[in-house]
Amino acid sequence: MNVSLKTGFLLKGFSDGRKLQVLHAVLFLIPYLLAIMGNLLIITIITLDHHLHSPMYYFLKHLSLLDLCFISVTVPQSIANSLMDNGFISFGQCMPQVFFFISLASSEVAILTVMSYDRYVAICRPLQYETIIDKLACKLAVIAVWMAGGLSGLIHTAFNFSIPLCGQRIIHQFFCDIPQMLMLACSYEFINEVAVAAFTTSTAFVCLITIVFSYVQILTVMRILSADGWTKVFSTCLPHLFVVSSTQLQASSF
Repeated sequence: MNVSLKTGFLLKGFSDGRKLQVLHAVLFLIPYLLAIMGNLLIITIITLDHHLHSPMYYFLKHLSLLDLCFISVTVPQSIANSLMDNGFISFGQCMPQVFFFISLASSEVAILTVMSYDRYVAICRPLQYETIIDKLACKLAVIAVWMAGGLSGLIHTAFNFSIPLCGQRIIHQFFCDIPQMLMLACSYEFINEVAVAAFTTSTAFVCLITIVFSYVQILTVMRILSADGWTKVFSTCLPHLFVVSSTQLQASSF
């Protein structure tokens, strides 16, 4: 194994016991298939139902697509490794895994921010909604989301795989986890990656603040609305809040 580790890593996220490995594969497979079917159902319904061709559901469809791709980056590989009793992953597998994991995670945070802004404009500035959130703005926002995620993934991957590694290349995780990989660095030359990670974390924090600010503004407006207004607000905001919650639950389960 030491010879093969020169061309990759050994993932040690779970027990070496055969029965526990099979149990891990089954426990991962069931929620993975449910998540795949749920996201495909959302994408299909929004695509086929013309009544749902609005900005809110347009963003929701792309969020479901991102979520579907995100969980497919690491979970199938982990299931296969458990079933084959082989935790080895090559550089050729690890590098794209890191890229897509960071890219899709960053894109999910970005599109959740866009969706919160969409709800803010719809509730707080309804007369200007069609002017601000038109079809072109929606397309540009989605393009920006995917490009920002891709750029983040590219920067992380470039820095992470340019760091010289020492010792046994064992990752105590079920996928190529960047913090675990940084622990294998020969020296403090990984300071650039730490700086990139700090920048990414700061960006995610700004997105979180934006989401919170948007809903604080919405709650402020709700205080002066009638009962019909409250119903309208809930009907437009609940899909976003539900997807945010389900996304976080899926991420925590994997």
